[in-house]
Amino acid sequence: MEVEIKIDPNCTKTKVTIVTHEVTDEINELVRKISESTPSVFVGFRDDNAFVLDLEKVIRFYTAEQKVYAVTGEEDYTVRLRLYELEERLPSKRFVRISNSEIINLKQIEGFDLSFTGTICVKFRDRSTSFVSRRYVPKVKKVFGL
Repeated sequence: MEVEIKIDPNCTKTKVTIVTHEVTDEINELVRKISESTPSVFVGFRDDNAFVLDLEKVIRFYTAEQKVYAVTGEEDYTVRLRLYELEERLPSKRFVRISNSEIINLKQIEGFDLSFTGTICVKFRDRSTSFVSRRYVPKVKKVFGL
């Protein structure tokens, strides 16, 4: 990708132009990042209190009993966003969806157990585990170069 910046003293409003032969995932991701005007803040709820979640500490987001939960090393929180909304807002370089009901933090992964046929067991730093559903195995393998 080639990046070009033109400085014009008469310019009053910044304009970004993308010239490409086709719209790819990379272009869509670039447009999404440029379009984000404010940083995303994620709020978790516990015992009628709201807490700002530190994404570095979030191990995973998952759904159960029609609710979405955020798991950190210390506490679990409920989140008032759907999983697909989280997937859109979370940084794609740090979080990946591994099933219809779970998104994991790549920075919290300790390793993988590939001995299961057709799936991958993800081991986290807090000693918990999750399984990649068969549908998401190719995507996860691509992310990690497995």
